[in-house]
Amino acid sequence: MGTGRVVCDDSNVTTVLIVDDHPTFRATARAVLEAEGFEVVGEANNGESAIAAAVELDPDVVLLDVQLPDLSGFQVASRLTSNGSARRVVLVSSRDGADYGSLVEESGALGFVPKAELSGARITALLE
Repeated sequence: MGTGRVVCDDSNVTTVLIVDDHPTFRATARAVLEAEGFEVVGEANNGESAIAAAVELDPDVVLLDVQLPDLSGFQVASRLTSNGSARRVVLVSSRDGADYGSLVEESGALGFVPKAELSGARITALLE
């Protein structure tokens, strides 16, 4: 018997990587999403670690804050979705999505969810 990672047989479980420089938001997002049936497979607190974690963990969704200390969420989303990658990125911010104009779409992200409105249903709606 190996000691490798246990793979869930339920293909309906969506795995998520949470990227935000605020530990409080990461903890809140984790609690909300796990309570709604998502599996949080990792967290990152800046853009470079987010890119590395996304490659290593291969989550179904990267929940990505727009404002990070090293790179913008738009830059990270662009890098994660470039070269034909099927990575699905959802941007979040405490600001309104209208503040970002066309940047969300241009980044390759699936969409935007205000942090105050984060829910599993909002993420699922973007994935459909």
